[in-house]
Amino acid sequence: MISRALISDHALKVLYRLRKANYQAYLVGGCVRDLLLGREPKDFDVVTDAHPDEIRAVFRNCRLIGRRFRLAHIHFGDEIVEVATFRALNDDGEGDRQHGRDGRILRDNIYGSIEEDAWRRDFTVNALYYNINDFSVLDFVGGMDDHKAGILRLIGEPEQRFREDPVRMLRAIRFAVKLGFTIHPSCADPIPKLAHLLEGIPSARLFDEVIKLLLSGYSVQTFEELRHFRLFGLLFPETEQCLAREPDGFPLVFLAKVLERTDERIQQNKGVAPFFLFAALLWEPVRSLANAKMKAGDTDVYAYQEAASEVLNRQVRSVAIPRSISLTMREIWTLQPRLERIKGLKPFKLITHPRFRAAYDFLVLRAETGEAEPELANWWTRFQEADEAQRRVMTREGGGLRTGARRSGTRRRGPRKPKASKES
Repeated sequence: MISRALISDHALKVLYRLRKANYQAYLVGGCVRDLLLGREPKDFDVVTDAHPDEIRAVFRNCRLIGRRFRLAHIHFGDEIVEVATFRALNDDGEGDRQHGRDGRILRDNIYGSIEEDAWRRDFTVNALYYNINDFSVLDFVGGMDDHKAGILRLIGEPEQRFREDPVRMLRAIRFAVKLGFTIHPSCADPIPKLAHLLEGIPSARLFDEVIKLLLSGYSVQTFEELRHFRLFGLLFPETEQCLAREPDGFPLVFLAKVLERTDERIQQNKGVAPFFLFAALLWEPVRSLANAKMKAGDTDVYAYQEAASEVLNRQVRSVAIPRSISLTMREIWTLQPRLERIKGLKPFKLITHPRFRAAYDFLVLRAETGEAEPELANWWTRFQEADEAQRRVMTREGGGLRTGARRSGTRRRGPRKPKASKES
């Protein structure tokens, strides 16, 4: 039973107004799925037999968006209720549907009945319709049974559905992890061999999907599933290469720690900065390339600047990271070698840098996972807590901390093994 108390007042207003205008109107998709689980949905989607122009005629606060899928957005201050028109199964030649050579849907604006619309949706648990008139849930594809069994199953032939929209492979993982569902074998088995289809998806769209995947509160499990299904390497190819070189080494430990902290913050309703997460995802490729440049004679800061540019220029081909985020990522990376300079006036200047705190937090995580010196992270912790006089003492001789012996990003050696005795 769905509690109306969990349904947005604005979504109810849209449903009732469309009904009053003699149109069909239902809640559909993820909101119904989540309501059945007793969760409060973030978004409420409505589906109707009214065409986009007819929806706009009913609502003055309506904007029509999209070419691939024509949608109506009903604005209520900061809340938007999305309204879609029932889509048809078949093209009679008069509608607006277009496929690419690889089977991907480029445009789909052919309208039909609610039954046809159900078969056009991706997963059975996302094809449930809530009728506000009698509080019933309409199910045309067996979604209620899969919902009760905790199974995520594609509607129709899985390979064809993935080819129509390869992003469904990412959505399958996101929903399965978020809901604690099992991906049905018919849906799971084709994913590794079709992973390459993500190369045909605009990199800007993949950025949006990565944000949803990794800022869901379950990023550790999501990361593991992406690697299991060979999708992570399509999103972050250079990072995957680094992980493959050191399967159990620092890159994996570091990433796991960052993702774990990200999940903790989300579960505590604390803010998460995407730039920090993406800086961690690409740190190992940047660090490795910067080290190579330093060995070739470049200074550390210059090496990191150049490495950052090269890695980001290649990364944008798969996941396009917006400039507003990538600029901050660069600052975090290039501040890492500067954090090793703890004598004289440099620490006083560095602590006033707008990105100092983010760079310091990054250093702490590097130290916790064995890639940076814990003594250096501790020094900066003490420096922030010290008064002016104490800071001057600390920077006079580096507080007794040895510096300059190791360039930024080079690994700490593990403890030396004891020498074998002559008797052995």
